Amino acid sequence: MDEGGVEREYRRRRNPPLGQFLLLGLILLNALIQTGRVDADRGGSRFRWEPPFIVALLVLAVARIALEQFRARTRVTAAGITAQGPVRARSWAWSEVYDIRVEQAPRGSGRMAPQWLTYLYDFQGRRFLLPHLNDWQLDDPYAEVAELCLAAAPHRSLTWERRPDVEERIRQGAVRRRAWMWGVYGGIGVFFAMFVVDIGLILMERPDHPLVLFVCVPLVSGAVLAAALQWYWSTRPPRDGVAQGPD
Repeated sequence: MDEGGVEREYRRRRNPPLGQFLLLGLILLNALIQTGRVDADRGGSRFRWEPPFIVALLVLAVARIALEQFRARTRVTAAGITAQGPVRARSWAWSEVYDIRVEQAPRGSGRMAPQWLTYLYDFQGRRFLLPHLNDWQLDDPYAEVAELCLAAAPHRSLTWERRPDVEERIRQGAVRRRAWMWGVYGGIGVFFAMFVVDIGLILMERPDHPLVLFVCVPLVSGAVLAAALQWYWSTRPPRDGVAQGPD
């Protein structure tokens, strides 16, 4: 830390839960086994496309987690903030930073992930995750962010006051994220519903179309639901405080 108390770096201090990697490993192993099995019901002449697709997604997920743990960090200096992500880095001068806020992670992240995350907001209302500035790596991220903002105040030409126009853009961004989060949930629900439809088609000995049922229909359904919710909540915000970010 420098003499002014603002220079600091947030890196991985605590390893992620072992269960997170074990679960991904089991799913990946099962998908690899399924990839090598020939679909005998379809003539035994070609492999199923679903397992390789799942394997590719899981490999990407594991690679991202590994890069996030060993490469990602947040560096704070008198000049500004740099957020190094798994692949790329972004930097902001203090004059470009509107606010730094600790927010609750979206529902569904589970106990194997941080529950409180820290985001940087710029003057366009966009938010950016600050890696490792969370309750998994820090005992009290709220106190850390409060101390950080206090230490950074002398390096800013602006005060930490809130502006209505920026707050409205932040609210609209929260509405959009919430709508698409529910769109993802809806798409996942439709995906499982398509299994029932597929079984029905097989029992009726009618041709099924896995690509349409398990990819196209869930994607379209999720996108339509997200767009509808975004339009509805933009004109009539929900009562549970969507302006503070997704649940």
